[in-house]
Amino acid sequence: MRQFVQDIVENNHQATHLLQILRQIQSRFHYIPEEAIEQLSGLLNIPRTQIISVIEFYSFFHLTRRGRYELLISDSITDHMLGKKDLLGYLENKLAVAVGEVRPDGVVSLDNTSCTGMCDQGPAGLVNGYALTHLDHSSIDKIAALINQQKPLSEWPSELFQVDDNIHKSGLLLNQRLEQGAVLKAVLTRGIKETLTEIDKSGLRGRGGAGFKTAMKWQFCSEEQQAERYVVCNADEGEPGTFKDRVLLNTYADQVFEGMTVCAAIIGAKQGFLYLRGEYLHLHDKLQNILEQRRRNGLLGSNILGAGWSFDIEICLGAGAYICGEESALIESLEGKAGIPRNRPPYPVTQGYLGKPTVVNNVETFLAAASIAVNGGDWFAGIGTEKSKGTKILSISGDCARPGIYEYPFGVTVQTILHDCGADDVLGVQVGGPSGSFISDQEFERKLAFEDLATGGSFIIFNTSRNILDMVHNFTHFFAHESCGFCTPCRVGTSLLQKQMDKIVDGHGSAGDVVALEELCQLVKNYSHCGLGQTAANPILTTLERYPDLYQSRLKEISYEPGFDLDGALETARRMANRDDAGAHLAQIEVNEHE
Repeated sequence: MRQFVQDIVENNHQATHLLQILRQIQSRFHYIPEEAIEQLSGLLNIPRTQIISVIEFYSFFHLTRRGRYELLISDSITDHMLGKKDLLGYLENKLAVAVGEVRPDGVVSLDNTSCTGMCDQGPAGLVNGYALTHLDHSSIDKIAALINQQKPLSEWPSELFQVDDNIHKSGLLLNQRLEQGAVLKAVLTRGIKETLTEIDKSGLRGRGGAGFKTAMKWQFCSEEQQAERYVVCNADEGEPGTFKDRVLLNTYADQVFEGMTVCAAIIGAKQGFLYLRGEYLHLHDKLQNILEQRRRNGLLGSNILGAGWSFDIEICLGAGAYICGEESALIESLEGKAGIPRNRPPYPVTQGYLGKPTVVNNVETFLAAASIAVNGGDWFAGIGTEKSKGTKILSISGDCARPGIYEYPFGVTVQTILHDCGADDVLGVQVGGPSGSFISDQEFERKLAFEDLATGGSFIIFNTSRNILDMVHNFTHFFAHESCGFCTPCRVGTSLLQKQMDKIVDGHGSAGDVVALEELCQLVKNYSHCGLGQTAANPILTTLERYPDLYQSRLKEISYEPGFDLDGALETARRMANRDDAGAHLAQIEVNEHE
């Protein structure tokens, strides 16, 4: 072990690479041993407590041993809609291991994970970090047999790991496959400042959801006094129901990298990072090969295309933390720390990675910028709406005939989208993932645009056979699990929201509980430190507004039900006193709201 850790650190000797070092140790030993922590502390000059805090923060790191085959099954609502619960039980029986446990022989462990970014081809999971798609009884039989035979993953059938793009509708961006280097040559011909002018003219706004004007962000960063600047591509799309960036990186990676390089030329950056979602491990080697090819072709590294440009890109893999999709949390993670969002201001454009000016944009934004650099601003601004220029790429999943990727001009109606993907008898759509908004079947004429329905790209469709409270229940558990724990309103509030929803969904709630739920939603929304807490109550608030009767239908005919089991709390005392008579029990009386 000591030699293994020593060799890793020699190749990644900076403390900023802690996540990548821990990933390699976790992969080799299936946990992070105490001896490795002690050794890393000395080699990297980091307190062991800091290393432990990083390990405990990310769900893909463990301080106790996991199985040599670590199976994680996606717990996203889309997987549940496809029968995930039944499949998980079947998998438990086939492998003889319970969820959350390691089998006694140490061969396999089984657990849930929030979402794997495979919502268009679920139920899905991960084995030692690699994606498993379209899980059913047949594939589970194969997986169980391979694990019991202890076959290396390299000998598993490739169809188990098949990940499809599922592009069903292409538009302005997806129809255009540019040759490697075409974007950079266009920038050299037009000029760097002139290219920024074209991006400004295009009206391109960040495609991650916030919608900040891209050219303005890049210009602000370029005007900062510090000479050292950075470009970061946020590919940590952890929002359940979102998977478009996975597809863009699989098929359009060169254009994304060229968009990053254009940004670097404009702001004067020499180093860039692609922060790749940990669940997309299957893309890592392919993307590394593309970067190597670009270096060989003079499109990355020193003196790009002989123009005096110097810029390179490093891939950093996440480790299972939804919060790292928030740009300041992502930067903290890039620096080798727990992904806890920073106080803002200052914003990354002034103090980002290592305290230097940094542009953070998502995958789709860099893809769009690359195409604009070739085709000009008017080409992009010519479609869309007045406030929302160009197109939006959507990840569509749930109850539809053709889940996958769709590209539309801004201004398209929800009804058009539902028709195109084959969605019938629709009850409603969750737009923008759990942090977005639920819209009912009375709102399908609303338009996809920043001025109406703004979204990072997720559309989860629910037909009339679904119980919307199941969705809210799932999302509420998701936020409670993914809260980073930094601030009390989110850390405590999301946990309380989860417990309150559990009570109502299980049929134990009262009218007073719904009032308390709404009040708690407002507290979490208004006082949380970052966007996770500020949007965690959205699934409850948007469905309460549209379906108050649905919540009312789950309530008991009481005004109050105890949240604490007095009699259950006395069980330990009864055992110690060796008593189980009537006098050793307490009865709690429910009070009827009409009394």
